[in-house]
Amino acid sequence: MKTKFSVLLCLAALLSSCAGTQEQPQAESNDSQAVIENIMTRTSVRRFTSQPIAADTLETIVKAGMAAPTAMNIQPWSFVVVTERAVLDSLESVHPYSNLATATAAIIVCGDMQKYNDDTLRQYWVQDCSAATENILLAAHGLGLGAVWCGVYPSAERVSGVRHVLELPGNIVPLNLIAMGYPDGEFAPKDKWNPEVIHYQKW
Repeated sequence: MKTKFSVLLCLAALLSSCAGTQEQPQAESNDSQAVIENIMTRTSVRRFTSQPIAADTLETIVKAGMAAPTAMNIQPWSFVVVTERAVLDSLESVHPYSNLATATAAIIVCGDMQKYNDDTLRQYWVQDCSAATENILLAAHGLGLGAVWCGVYPSAERVSGVRHVLELPGNIVPLNLIAMGYPDGEFAPKDKWNPEVIHYQKW
C-alpha cells in the first residue's frame, strides 16, 4: 500500500508539472485519492527492522506535526526526537507499553504550559498536541515507516518517568511517545467504518 501511495504521489506531481490545463483535474483527483488512501491504510506498527531513519526524514515528519491545527494558533507543542539506543532503552524502562524494543526512533510530543497565559486556553493543549500527533503518524506512514502512539499523559507515573529520562523542564508535559521504524512484516489496518455512529442534522 505504501508503495502504491508513493507511486500515486509521483504520478500526480508529474501530471501537475507536465500536463496541460485539461489534465490538471485528473492530477488533483490522484492527489486526493493518495491522501485518502494514506489515511485509510495507516495502522499501528509495533515491530520494526534495524534500518535507521534518516535525519531529514525525521525532520519532515516533525514538520508535518507542526502543520496541525491549534487553538488560537498558540502552537503549544514541543518535540523530542530520540534515536540513540541507550535513551530508547531508558524510555522503555519507564513505559511498559512503549514498543521501543525494536524501534529505531521515537518522537515524544509534549505540551509547553508556558505558552499559555489563559487557563481556559490551556485546557486545549491535549487536543492541539493530539492533532500534531496524528499528522506525525500519517506522515510516517506516507513515507514508508511504521509507528504507534503510546500514551504518557495523564498517567502521573509515565509522565514522571519520561520527564526524568529526557530531563524535561517542569513546564513541559509529555503527552505521548511515538515509537517508529521501518515495519518488520505486513500490518493490516483495522476496518473501523461504522455507519451506526453517524447522525445527520440532529441525534
